[in-house]
Amino acid sequence: MISILAQERLLGATLGSVLMGGFVLEQRRGINRSISANSSVSYEPKEFLPKKKSPNVALMWNKAVDMTLGQLVAYLSSRGW
Repeated sequence: MISILAQERLLGATLGSVLMGGFVLEQRRGINRSISANSSVSYEPKEFLPKKKSPNVALMWNKAVDMTLGQLVAYLSSRGW
């Protein structure tokens, strides 16, 4: 049989989960109601277009890793790893 303390903790966790679930559900319902009340406002998401002049992050990362770990890789390769 499970101890009284464990039963109380299990009951508290269950009740807390149920109450928080109800709270979150009610908040979502309120948000959905407010969105549907303002349905005359249309929202069109903007398309993300990266800047052409931004540096290539992957290339910079690869160069930094090569500079940092290049000697270690060469050493391990010479040892047969």
